[in-house]
Amino acid sequence: MTARQMTEGGWSRRGVLAGLLGAPVLLLAACESGSGGGSGGGAGAGKAAGSPAPRSSAAVITVSPADGTQGAPFTAPVTVTVAAGTLGEVTVTDQSGARIPGRLAPDGTSWTTTAPLSSGTRYAVAASATDKDKLVAAADTAFTTATPANTFVGYFTPEDGSTVGVGMPVSINFSKPVTDRKAVQQAITVLADPGVEVAGYWYSSTRLDFRPEQYWAPGTKVTLKLRLKDVAGAAGVYGTQSKDVSFTVGRAQTSVADLAAGTLTVTTDGRVSAVYPVIGGSPEHRTWGGSMVISERFTQTRMNSATVNLGDEYDIPDVPHAQRLTTSGTFIHGNYWSPASAFGKANTSHGCIALRDVKGAGDPGTDAARFFASSIAGDVVQVVNSGDRTVDPGNGLGDWNIGWADWKAGGAL
Repeated sequence: MTARQMTEGGWSRRGVLAGLLGAPVLLLAACESGSGGGSGGGAGAGKAAGSPAPRSSAAVITVSPADGTQGAPFTAPVTVTVAAGTLGEVTVTDQSGARIPGRLAPDGTSWTTTAPLSSGTRYAVAASATDKDKLVAAADTAFTTATPANTFVGYFTPEDGSTVGVGMPVSINFSKPVTDRKAVQQAITVLADPGVEVAGYWYSSTRLDFRPEQYWAPGTKVTLKLRLKDVAGAAGVYGTQSKDVSFTVGRAQTSVADLAAGTLTVTTDGRVSAVYPVIGGSPEHRTWGGSMVISERFTQTRMNSATVNLGDEYDIPDVPHAQRLTTSGTFIHGNYWSPASAFGKANTSHGCIALRDVKGAGDPGTDAARFFASSIAGDVVQVVNSGDRTVDPGNGLGDWNIGWADWKAGGAL
């Protein structure tokens, strides 16, 4: 090429220098391309050709119940075991996220729940383990426990949120006979505030009552804690309840019916608040003696002798101001059919205690109406000088007719 061509073609000194400086750039780019691993390597290849695949942990985790199990037994624990390794963290949680506690074996190869499972509940299990080379294995499983086919419940007295008299026991009647009384009683707690010892007594396989040694103190807050869910009351029969029931003890009112004197003396908060003339049971139908607790109250109710095995001796559709004292049918109630002169003078009833009243229960000034208005469920009526034996404690809420030592001996704990 001539000098003219070099000048006219733009080959100045600057152009030649630029051309020389560009060569290393091309060379550098070529070197970077070669560092990508060659054929098929690409910039994302992370290991050299021929490198071994990562090894898996030799630890093998087994969970029981197995993953996906439906109807797993809720009476059995969850177990997690590992072969060729040592367990790390294990968690079991229920469907609400609550964690079930457990214990790891000293050798680190097994883990077992230490609290009971619940029926009809989904559980999730997460476990990890390491082998001798510190490689980690993991297991995540889930299962659902069975719902029992045979169940029982406890029907309790008094009602939640109620205000009761100082003599009201906690009485629980079970829907099916209980054979494991200890297990059932352990699942029931009665707490008092202010605190006082409360003990249980089994009247039968279907009834368990609780009370303190003496009447409750006025103002006491009592809480019944039923934790019967999944407790085996009998073989294959499980409880379903897990709930708290609370009630309050009101003012202290107790009454003494002296059927020799023909009087009902009412004491409220330590002082005599009223004395009423009454009619008690006749010599043929004497009133039970002993302490009885008002369990039900009716402004008016029907009383029929056939319901207490006395044939057709009476059928009164509108007995006023009636309050139940025994299951068998003893009431303290108003009476409008006997002459006023009979009250306090003669015992002529079929076993009930009667106070003067009017038909229709419409007069608040009668003795029966006044006593009814002053009473609440849980008040105690003690009958003395009736000429009959003490009422069976289980006939109503007659718990106070059992001495404290005998009462405590009647529990299962």
